Amino acid sequence: MAAVQVAGSLSCGQPREAPRELPPEQDNGFRRLSARLRALRPDDSSSARTEIHLLFDQLISENYSEGGGVAAEDVSTLLVQACRLVPLNQNHLVSKVSQLIHHLLNRLQVIVDEQNLDFLMGYTISAIQQCSSWTHMEILQALAALVYCNGSKCQKYLPDLLGKTGLLTTLSDLAQSDPEVRRAAVHCMANLCLSVPGQPYLEEPYQNICFQAFLTTLQSPKSSDMDDITFCMLLQNALKGIQSLLNGGKMKLTQTDELGALLAVLKKAMFHGLPGLNIEMPTVLYPTPLPQYDGRPPVKAQQSESSASRPTMNKKKKYKVKPKKNQHGEEEEEDSSGEIEVVPSTGTGRMNMHEGNTPHSSSLGIQGLPVDGSGASGKERVSSPFTTSSWKRVSSSESDYSDAEGGLQGKMRSYQAKVRQGALACFLSTIKSIEKKVLYGYWSAFVPDTPELGSPQSLSLMTLALKDPSPKTRACALQVLSAILEGSKQFLSVAEDISDHRRAFTPFSVMIASSIRELHRCLLLALVAESSSQTLTQIIKCLANLVSNAPYNRLKLSLLTKVWNQIKPYIRHKDVNVRVSSLTLLGAIVSTHAPLPEVQLLLQQPCSSGLSSSNSATPHLSPADWWKKAPAASSLEETSVSSPKGSLEPCWLIRLCISTVVLPKEDCYSGGDAGSAAGSTFEPSPMRLEAFSSLPNDRQILCITMLLGLNDSKNRLVKAATSRALGVYVLFPCLRQDVIFVADTANAILMSLQDKSLNVRAKAAWSLGNLTDTLIVNMETPDPSFQEEFSGLLLLKMLRSAIEASKDKDKVKSNAVRALGNLLHFLQPCHIEKPIFAEIIEESIQALISTVLIEAAMKVRWNACYAMGNVFKNPALPLGTAPWTSQAYDALTSVVTSCKNFKVRIRSATALSIPSKRERYGSVEQYAQIWNALVTALQKSEDTTDFLEFKYCASLRTQICQALIHLLNLASASDLPCIKETLELNGDMVRSYLLQFLKSGAEGDDSGTAHSPQERVHMVKMALKHISNVQALAGDTARRTIMDFLEDILTVYFDTSGSQVALLGLSDR
Repeated sequence: MAAVQVAGSLSCGQPREAPRELPPEQDNGFRRLSARLRALRPDDSSSARTEIHLLFDQLISENYSEGGGVAAEDVSTLLVQACRLVPLNQNHLVSKVSQLIHHLLNRLQVIVDEQNLDFLMGYTISAIQQCSSWTHMEILQALAALVYCNGSKCQKYLPDLLGKTGLLTTLSDLAQSDPEVRRAAVHCMANLCLSVPGQPYLEEPYQNICFQAFLTTLQSPKSSDMDDITFCMLLQNALKGIQSLLNGGKMKLTQTDELGALLAVLKKAMFHGLPGLNIEMPTVLYPTPLPQYDGRPPVKAQQSESSASRPTMNKKKKYKVKPKKNQHGEEEEEDSSGEIEVVPSTGTGRMNMHEGNTPHSSSLGIQGLPVDGSGASGKERVSSPFTTSSWKRVSSSESDYSDAEGGLQGKMRSYQAKVRQGALACFLSTIKSIEKKVLYGYWSAFVPDTPELGSPQSLSLMTLALKDPSPKTRACALQVLSAILEGSKQFLSVAEDISDHRRAFTPFSVMIASSIRELHRCLLLALVAESSSQTLTQIIKCLANLVSNAPYNRLKLSLLTKVWNQIKPYIRHKDVNVRVSSLTLLGAIVSTHAPLPEVQLLLQQPCSSGLSSSNSATPHLSPADWWKKAPAASSLEETSVSSPKGSLEPCWLIRLCISTVVLPKEDCYSGGDAGSAAGSTFEPSPMRLEAFSSLPNDRQILCITMLLGLNDSKNRLVKAATSRALGVYVLFPCLRQDVIFVADTANAILMSLQDKSLNVRAKAAWSLGNLTDTLIVNMETPDPSFQEEFSGLLLLKMLRSAIEASKDKDKVKSNAVRALGNLLHFLQPCHIEKPIFAEIIEESIQALISTVLIEAAMKVRWNACYAMGNVFKNPALPLGTAPWTSQAYDALTSVVTSCKNFKVRIRSATALSIPSKRERYGSVEQYAQIWNALVTALQKSEDTTDFLEFKYCASLRTQICQALIHLLNLASASDLPCIKETLELNGDMVRSYLLQFLKSGAEGDDSGTAHSPQERVHMVKMALKHISNVQALAGDTARRTIMDFLEDILTVYFDTSGSQVALLGLSDR
């Protein structure tokens, strides 16, 4: 009997919905049966047992198909009464009451309250310990339903469940003889690991026990007594459990073997049941830049052609697919869409394609395609994704179980697909829980590389994207690949294949370049072959991520041209999400490392080039090398975004975006209901400022009015894109000094910051950061009218929203703290004097301090240190006297000495050197702490085990030296003894680094400043002059020691540089 899983009833482990109202007859039925049950008293007679049996059967068979409606407390009370009526020595009744618990909690979507949970947990645990083993299956199902979203309330039962000899630990062990019991135990364990926001999570020892149990389950082969479907459900439960640990428990995979073991089982599970593959993986994957293990056995050519391709059909057939009931187990609800029309495909794979420019044929069961148009002409051209047949309705789950596919085999394929989807979802959670630099050590295990001639292609995420028969699985694989590519710019920046590398080995740069080219090839194959709109959207998003991060200036030309020509027809796709993602991809191409001549020439293409209508059968694909034929004398002006004829009319892409936004829906696209959604993703080209400024005044007003209106859209994509566009507009010089526009924009952004969508909030936070940057720019203008006219109440509102946003996810937090720093910098004395601002200022600074110190993403901490530096720039804030002064300096000194990311250290050192007066550094003790921390940081400036940080060592030392000299320039007589003491202990080290600082030339640092050697020497001279003018205390020799130290540095520097310049009597010697 296949067990059903509680967690499966709700996506992403979210708490169950509030019950709906039952029809009166159903409600009355439950109440009538419940009243009969409550009237019973414990009785061991045969007639009483029979009555209880019948009553339980009636409760289980009651029609609850309309949903909930029964109060959760009534269900809990009934279950407690039922358990009290059943003694543990009655195995059959225990089994029946366990079925009742499982059935009612699942069907009515009830989470048991803490008081009743305590009794029911004790009962079920005792039942497992005392009842016959044949009852364990049903009892574990009941236990799984009880602990679902209740893990935090089961703390006192964890030793009995997850201890060394705990029930779940024992029953989930490989030695468990009953496979169904083992699967149910793993299911219970997975439900225990589900987290509820705001509730405590499993303690770390129990997290580790569960993780090892799940990992062992995934590593173990299917036993001979376990059927295939039970094995699939077992794998699903283990994958769900690990995903819950990574998401809710924030489990950190710090050990290489631990992470490698997880990635190995995930890769194996990703291909579970995929036709034509039988992958064998090592126990552990180790990070390496070289191609990883590929355990596929040799496959005969005939088999690879037949079994590796998707099922094809000779006739166009219609199938009626019955939607499955929502079962709360491993059987999640299928994405059935009613009537499905399956379009026949020709040849192998999903479409008939011929490779025109790749020397090797793909081993993926799909032939290549002539993305440049050179490999086929006439009938051999690639068919458009917009042919009449491709518009037919295609199943969103073609491989999933249907009546026509028949019985067990179709059901089996459905379960195998869910295992693959679960593995990919778990992999996505793994990616989010580890640092990108760790992840990229496993690049070759999951990202394809160009195979050598005659060799099969290694198994990768693209294998799934191209071959998996389930559109949902293909979309999941592409989502994971997108997550890997996101933020990969630094890693991919080493790629280079322009020069001809003829060496005995393949350089790492060439290997990465080859991988990038293979990604382009495979994604374009998937683009043309895909029939599911949802998966098509993911392919295009993945391409956009690739385009945004690949270093095209270091790669051979034509990659972008191929992508450009392939994507243009999809701008007129009937599905709005495909249109939106297509415009996003075009925006990414236009924004690549400017100026790229290839992109400039692409923008000169006539509108008809490749941009066929949605009814065209064969969109024109220009040759990939068309740009080479452009006139050699064309200048930058000629290759701008104007039309090819040199007229002032904007290029087709700009006209398309404007028409998408301005024209009514029916005038722009015949299909879809979100023309504004497609247009709203348009991000202005690098020439956006000039383009906007050149618009007539009425058009500028139209753009602004339209954006502010679209900010109220119910479509999350539109709202997110609008928030980002407002963040761009607010930076335009022609708008940023308009108080009314800035205020309107601020109110719109603050509204978006409250949105339920993380994407909308992230875009709004970015725009809020830009808007507050504008406030700072306006402060620097001679005209004070902007500061005077800007509303103090709006400032207060912005501060409160930014504080709340600083508690959000990292994507929101990083820009929220940037905004806080700018707002605190912008505050005028008239604001700070008001009592209403005092509390909000304190809260804002505390939010920044906590963000500086938390273990968040390094970008977040960098922005927090940057924001703290902005706070220090406001002379009206009581820095030095306020209670938060010491906390702020403590946070920055902690970061500058111990943060593992050197860019964050640099930023904190920069912030410490910002206060311009000695009193703003606080007490003598506070000054001494800052000085000592900077000296310690200088001493530890080369202490790192991460080779990526070494390139920032010089910049860190430069910034620390500048901060030390700045502190010397402000030192008072009371500060000198501390400085002297430090120099006596670490004088040689400080001297050597200061000499390096003077000799290192105009080396920039992370703060954006760069000082020439002359300027650096002048800084040291000014420090020497200041120290010489300090009135030393009687008998204090610190002043003389420090002066000698500085004079010695200058003397050595001038001697080694060959300069004859004297010290000009700066010393009073």
